[in-house]
Amino acid sequence: MKRIRINPKILKGTISIPPSKSLCHRGIISAALANEESTISNVIFSDDIHATCQGMEILGARIEDLGHGVLKIKGNARELEKEIDIDSKESGSTLRFLIPISMLHDNTKVFTGRGKLVSRPLESYYKIFDEQGIIYSTENGNLPLEIQGKLKAGAFEIEGNISSQFITGLLFTLPLLDGDSRIIVKGDLESKGYVDLTLDTLNKFGIRVENKDYQEFLIKGNQKYKAIDYRVEGDFSQAAFWLVAGIIGEEITSLDLNIESLQGDKVIMDLIKEMGGHIEITKDKVITRRSDTKGIEIDASQCPDIVPILTVLAALSEGETRIINAARLRIKESDRLKAISTELNKLGAVVRELEDGLVIQGKKSLKGGIVDSWNDHRIAMSLAIASLRCTEEVTITNSHAVSKSYPHFWEDFKKIGGDVHELNMGE
Repeated sequence: MKRIRINPKILKGTISIPPSKSLCHRGIISAALANEESTISNVIFSDDIHATCQGMEILGARIEDLGHGVLKIKGNARELEKEIDIDSKESGSTLRFLIPISMLHDNTKVFTGRGKLVSRPLESYYKIFDEQGIIYSTENGNLPLEIQGKLKAGAFEIEGNISSQFITGLLFTLPLLDGDSRIIVKGDLESKGYVDLTLDTLNKFGIRVENKDYQEFLIKGNQKYKAIDYRVEGDFSQAAFWLVAGIIGEEITSLDLNIESLQGDKVIMDLIKEMGGHIEITKDKVITRRSDTKGIEIDASQCPDIVPILTVLAALSEGETRIINAARLRIKESDRLKAISTELNKLGAVVRELEDGLVIQGKKSLKGGIVDSWNDHRIAMSLAIASLRCTEEVTITNSHAVSKSYPHFWEDFKKIGGDVHELNMGE
């Protein structure tokens, strides 16, 4: 267990935003499904991306690290073992994207994972397996999951109010099946932005999907992925930490963001504006400056990943903020509603947990203390940003959780003025 002690300092400076983890997953998978050689650049090897690379190699791709964040990927370059074992580590994207992809093959597949991923819901796939007569076994619905059999083209019903990762997994796989398919969404689709990222990536790699207003997706079979050179754009869910840091600290300039991006978490810029934050957006950078912000109502259904850092901003904004439609945060790397409310309250915030959201009463400053990341990268980084407006030191246990998505977060934090010390367990 690692601990970080932060002596509160105002951050100021320029940050190069790391590449989008969501688009890294999608680019690597698409390249690994093409028969020719692709180049994927601007990749950071977080734990989740390692898991996807290893999984796609087990599924037959050859992935070569050329250094400097560049990968050379060739699909179908290896023979598959009769039984394959894919360790998804703690990556929900790896697990849910690769389950249907693995079913392009007729061998035995075993999926394992760690931490909370072991018990994250997979019922949407179990229902498909039952309908198609695919043999599978689990530990009472939990990992490890063993699957025998191939996926067949057809109609696939998916609930719209659960993770869009199930839809993405099918969208990767169905174009390669022998026969046309369709995905039918029951109810309103949450996290549309993530499906948009998938559709855009598929389109770049030569796969065509007809989107019928997010209620139905029509997929022709026997398509082929084409190899391309693909550069991953900056990640708005990671930028959110620095954008908020500028609002509650001093001026911070965030580079490497695509203002035309389809990422759903781009809404962070609109929410900062709505709360009264000073944000300046140009073609290639976004600047945020110290602002007096006010509480608002935030619908989290399309942007669940930025709720923890929005809760930090709300805790330091005048008046009340309500975060609604956020029940899905309970089945992330941690129960994020409970985690962020519990830990921010330890720092002196006033956050009340609801079944599907949070109510936050803003304050001018927080105090400090010892908090825990719940082994969740987004909780660890949110608590680090909260320290900017604390009057006493903040110690974060399980601070290494940032490696899941942003391995050099603490280096960036120091680079713009953060006073951070790694503690040994004896200290």
